[in-house]
Amino acid sequence: MRTTVAAVVMVMSCLIMVHADVKPQKDFSLQKFAGKWYRVGLAYDSPRFAPYRDRIKASMGLITPLANGNVNLTMWDITPLGCQSKMYQYEKTTVPGQFNYFSTRHNMVKDITVVETNYTEYALVLKHQVFNREYTQVALYGRNQRVRTDIIQKFKAFAQSQGFPKEAILTPPPAENCPPSGSGRQFLYPPPGVLMMLQLPSLFFLQH
Repeated sequence: MRTTVAAVVMVMSCLIMVHADVKPQKDFSLQKFAGKWYRVGLAYDSPRFAPYRDRIKASMGLITPLANGNVNLTMWDITPLGCQSKMYQYEKTTVPGQFNYFSTRHNMVKDITVVETNYTEYALVLKHQVFNREYTQVALYGRNQRVRTDIIQKFKAFAQSQGFPKEAILTPPPAENCPPSGSGRQFLYPPPGVLMMLQLPSLFFLQH
């Protein structure tokens, strides 16, 4: 038992060292960070995700601060079933710009750090879960579906500094009509011919 505990502590110490240099945005303001964002860049090297990299589209998210300091994040993504939405609740920590949330799919708590943002154009976000490197992600969010070239380069450089290979760093094209313009619906039934794709893993859920 003591050996097991010692091994766990050692693994935790190593992972903390990997992310020790990653600090949240200085003087992070949740109110400024709230609102609509597009995920225009993603670094993710999960083996399950690799075969589907070329199918990823830029997704839209809406960040809503709660009175208790937590955050609701609603994300819209293209799936084989069409445009779907899912809400996540990020719990605040004692450090502004850092949040936790429980992934029901992966049955684990994940840490979210807003590494850098200017609030009006872009945000670099690091997501990771202790004990499982497979689920580490770096995301680039933009207030618009397209961001400046120098911001893209900043995102790629940061992702590589976190150990992601170039082929795992994506800048996907915009999603068309997701969420649907002029509609309050959060779900679209699949168009004819797409039902054959339903046996494929959902790209949306592979990323969360």
